[in-house]
Amino acid sequence: MTVQNVVVHESDELLAAATAARLITKLVDVQAEHGVASLVLTGGRTGISVLEQVRLSPACDAVDWANVEIFWGDERFLPEGDPERNETQARKALLDHVGVDPSRVHAMAPSDGKFGDDPDAAASHYAEVLAATAAEETEIPVPRFDVLLLGVGEEGHTASLFPDTPHVRETERMVVPVRDCPKPPPTRISLTLPAIQAASEVWLMTSGKAKAEAVASALGGADPVSIPAAGARGRERTLWLLDTSAAATVPTGV
Repeated sequence: MTVQNVVVHESDELLAAATAARLITKLVDVQAEHGVASLVLTGGRTGISVLEQVRLSPACDAVDWANVEIFWGDERFLPEGDPERNETQARKALLDHVGVDPSRVHAMAPSDGKFGDDPDAAASHYAEVLAATAAEETEIPVPRFDVLLLGVGEEGHTASLFPDTPHVRETERMVVPVRDCPKPPPTRISLTLPAIQAASEVWLMTSGKAKAEAVASALGGADPVSIPAAGARGRERTLWLLDTSAAATVPTGV
């Protein structure tokens, strides 16, 4: 049964720094046990700030970056190198500065890649990448995600799963193309809730008072169809990492 924890920090700056320290420790521990760690990255202000803080940490080199499998929870379907792509931002913040193995960095296809401007083909390909990296004995065709990082939107979206859409109701596919997103860019690729829920640990990171209502609803047991973040749960642990503003209306006892 998954354990759910809530950790609140005084500011978004402290949230990013503390989460970076926590992530470094987790990756080192996983590598000590398994040799290779599997990490799913997210975009957004907090997600990229965490990666920057990992890079700046004196303990950054404690991680054997060549033995970290890197994936993404979602991606903006834009040309390669576009500054709005989560991959581009993650590379600038961390990946270009540490010794990652390029063969272990599994980015989602750009809109000018070999699949062209076809998000369906790009999503199907990423599902194939996940399945090829998964252990043979797994029931869900995704790798052993040791840590899956996510943000939370003001309306409760996570990854690129928005409220009351077919994508948040998906039960079969691990990766979906998302069109007509309510925030730009309109076309994206996203893991689905079944893929997210296969992760050992899911860390949801967010800050600011504009997120407080969505956070409280998710922690209060809202329907994932209306608050997708409520459905983002790890197999072993779900960790909410918040600043005081985002945690302002968290239900008592959570």
